[in-house]
Amino acid sequence: MNLYQKKFDRIKNSKVFTLKKDFNYGAASFFCLALFMVLGAWVQLLVYPQFPMEGIVILIGGVLGAAILITLFPMWATVIGLIIFLWISVLGRLSIYLYPLTAVASLGLLISSGTQMIFQWDKVLILRLGKFKKVHGPGLFFLIPMVDRIADFIDMRIRATDFSAEKTLTKDTVPVHVDALAFWMIWDAKKAILEVEDYTEAVILSAQTALRDSIGKHRLSSLLSEREELGKEIQQALDAKTNPWGVSILSVEITDIIIPKELEDSLSKQAQAEREKESRIILGAAEVEIAKKFTEASAEYANDPVALQLRSMNMIYEGIRKNSTMMMMPASILDHMDFGSVMGSAAFQQGEALKRKMEEEKNQPTEE
Repeated sequence: MNLYQKKFDRIKNSKVFTLKKDFNYGAASFFCLALFMVLGAWVQLLVYPQFPMEGIVILIGGVLGAAILITLFPMWATVIGLIIFLWISVLGRLSIYLYPLTAVASLGLLISSGTQMIFQWDKVLILRLGKFKKVHGPGLFFLIPMVDRIADFIDMRIRATDFSAEKTLTKDTVPVHVDALAFWMIWDAKKAILEVEDYTEAVILSAQTALRDSIGKHRLSSLLSEREELGKEIQQALDAKTNPWGVSILSVEITDIIIPKELEDSLSKQAQAEREKESRIILGAAEVEIAKKFTEASAEYANDPVALQLRSMNMIYEGIRKNSTMMMMPASILDHMDFGSVMGSAAFQQGEALKRKMEEEKNQPTEE
């Protein structure tokens, strides 16, 4: 039992049992039957004015009970069986003088069962004596008792159906589990009923087949990165198959792709390596640009040694100021910076400025 249960649990949107019916006994049918009951009671009192009301009430209650049974089992065989049982009950237990009300009630059960109201989003396919008659749209209409029957009620709205492909091998032999969602609708109710036994199940099974076929044509990398293209491919293949059934596939969306755990780790490492490779390439490009700028700067410093020495001193100063720590430098760097020459040049310039200032003061005229 568990094996069979697991087998059916794997299938999403599996077919469920639905009660066979020839028509729909709804609110419009009950309203029609109520009118016939009022008419039947009036005819009964008109024919037999002195007939007790108790018998009339009992018969009307029985007819309402029969209507509830018709609601549960909406078939013409049920209606005929209840009418026969109603006549047997009246003739055998109640009174033969209730025949006016019983006749009107029997007619009311037949006509009310044929009174149908279809909602805006539905269409019904009507068979007359087993042959296709027409497709009726929304609104109120009437079925000929025992002659017409409704083959099915068709919901014309867009539907969403989920389906999956388990343990399907990709082109590079990787087992994957793919879940998808299909949006579809019926555009021809006649074809959907007459061309295929169960259009819902046919769409689901066809979608699963198309999904498995598409997975086998692609590598895992393309499945992960090109979900939209994969959905369009499945939609086109599925739409070509379902169009003769009056069904149109609007879109197919891949909702989830599950891969083995071991493969997830390897793909993660591969992605990390790819990111590190890209970062190294970017860093190398930056180094090239920096080297070009240093080359341009060296050309400028080559013509001005003093500027180069001052730049070196500024770099040391900036490093000490920002880090606030002692900096260890080789002793030879002082020779390259030539602090003596730099400081001597500065002292010479100060001396020359002081000498010019003293000469200017001597040359100024003194007051007598």
